[in-house]
Amino acid sequence: MKKAKTVKNPHPGDVLKYDFLEPLSISAYRLSKELGVSESLISQIIHGKKSITPDTAMRLARYFNMSPEYWLNYQRAFDLEELARAKKLEYAKIKPIKKELVSTAH
Repeated sequence: MKKAKTVKNPHPGDVLKYDFLEPLSISAYRLSKELGVSESLISQIIHGKKSITPDTAMRLARYFNMSPEYWLNYQRAFDLEELARAKKLEYAKIKPIKKELVSTAH
């Protein structure tokens, strides 16, 4: 039986690059200058080496006329998926509490 191939978890930097920068013909250098951050930061985000922080999310949101939650939610979803993949076996060992115990605790 073949092992299922794991699909790459897209980093928010992939979204930034392929859904925003490339279609709009904006370079990492130009974006960095427009946002007031280092070109290195933008490059590292695009290459999946850095996360999008709340500050960066605010800057991207302002620049692209959208909500900072878009960027933060994408980053959070990415982080959770990476964690789930990395600790899958560890989390599988945790036994869920019985439902009736949860309902009496409230």
